[in-house]
Amino acid sequence: MRQRIKLHIRGIVQGVGFRPHVFRLSRKFNLGGYCFNDSKGVTVELEGESNRIQGFIEALKITAPAISSINKIKKELIPLAGESDFIIRKSRRDTNKTASFPVDIAMCDNCHRELFDKANRRYFYPFINCTNCGPRFTIIEDIPYDRKNSTMKHFKMCSSCFKEYTEPADRRFHAEPNACFSCGPQVKLLSSLKRTKKAKKSQLDTQDTLEKTARLIAKGKIIAIKGIGGYHLACDARNVSVVRRLRHLKNRPT
Repeated sequence: MRQRIKLHIRGIVQGVGFRPHVFRLSRKFNLGGYCFNDSKGVTVELEGESNRIQGFIEALKITAPAISSINKIKKELIPLAGESDFIIRKSRRDTNKTASFPVDIAMCDNCHRELFDKANRRYFYPFINCTNCGPRFTIIEDIPYDRKNSTMKHFKMCSSCFKEYTEPADRRFHAEPNACFSCGPQVKLLSSLKRTKKAKKSQLDTQDTLEKTARLIAKGKIIAIKGIGGYHLACDARNVSVVRRLRHLKNRPT
């Protein structure tokens, strides 16, 4: 028997590759409908044979992305709409925001392989990520979790990244922080100049930023490394004088 149901899914289901997974699973079970992020989680509407819908729900519970967590699935029987294709719709928001924020996720094995692959366009790109890993909590500004509601809204995807973002079979399908050297955040090395009362910063002209930074640390310099969630002060811990200077600057004598 053909039917249509609406699923209200609550838990950690945003920013974890949940919608792409729902999309692929709907294709597997030959179901029509749509899904979207909302202010409480993810909403899914499914239309098709009842046994296939039930199979979808059971499979979703078992095969949901490892970094997701389903707390509750509320089912609602609704009228048929005659849909046979499945799409990911634009997110919806309301004033009652209860969706859980996903955490930042350590680099996955696939991204790790790409990072060190000289033939890959993201070779040594420090902000590499996909739907399975990368920044989440520290880039979110609002929910639902969409690129426009994160700090990534300032970076327009290039054609290559956008193709990945819109390709269902791609690992970066709807990966909100998706970026590369051409369109994403970049690494810069800045030098603090104290020639005036107000300190200024100038960008150092270097193509090997990370290696230059390592050499500066080895020479006894203190580096403030800006990450996605704040600053990390780095120096050579074996250099007694630089450690003493850092303690003095931070007023941490011990």
